[in-house]
Amino acid sequence: MTSVRVPGFLPSTNGLHFSNSWPSLPIWTITLPGNVTIPIGNASNGMCGGMTYTVRDMFQAGVKPPGDTTAPAGGPLYDYVASRLLDSFNLPYGPGIYLTLMNPALPDHETWIELLGHGRAWRMINEAWPTIRKDLDNGVLCPVSLVEIKSLSAFDLGHNHQVLAYGYDLNGSALTLHLYDPNYPDNDTVTMSLDISHPDHTTDVTYSTGSTVWCFFRSDYTFHDPRLATGFGPNEDWTHGAYYGTRGTFFADVTGDGRADAIVVNDDTVTVRRSI
Repeated sequence: MTSVRVPGFLPSTNGLHFSNSWPSLPIWTITLPGNVTIPIGNASNGMCGGMTYTVRDMFQAGVKPPGDTTAPAGGPLYDYVASRLLDSFNLPYGPGIYLTLMNPALPDHETWIELLGHGRAWRMINEAWPTIRKDLDNGVLCPVSLVEIKSLSAFDLGHNHQVLAYGYDLNGSALTLHLYDPNYPDNDTVTMSLDISHPDHTTDVTYSTGSTVWCFFRSDYTFHDPRLATGFGPNEDWTHGAYYGTRGTFFADVTGDGRADAIVVNDDTVTVRRSI
């Protein structure tokens, strides 16, 4: 059996410690001329995509998640999760992928005439799984979108879900993905399993919490630095001893790498300590 885990990640330590249960608040607001504010969305419907992307961001940035056990009703973290929720929609193409996989006319298996393209099993096994595996084999967390309803209505898009894969076990053709699920905080036992041997046939997906999953695909994720939006990171020792100038101590990006370098000015010299 092949077992792979992203080193250092567990939902109980690196995931958000509150569940996907948010207060009834607008997710975003638009301010029009005349200071008229229009609310958009409702956080109480869930922000799983934003939570998944936030956890992925924090882990890559080396930032520990806050200790909050209740979803915030505002503030920097709320705003950041809301902004990442919008990113997780992968506009303009993301909703179209969901709607295709939600379409009741799309078969779960391969057919002679494929009016909507390959069936759900083929897409999971031949398209989604190789891309997810590539991320995990490279030690990278992988956001995964779950199709949990069959419907033609765009109003049912909110019945789907997003999770974060951090590992897999592959025993022959029996695949188990290990997941951070925003609906189950601090739970290291959430998994999704299927047999990948027959992409032409209907393939059942077993979700450990009992949720129905008709299909899944890899989310198109791009990293955002959470430290720019959620406040300062933890204290860090930059030097072992004082580092300052008699004429002044300054911080600026001297090398152009997007990081602040330390600059000290003395009577006879200017010294730069580069950020690494």
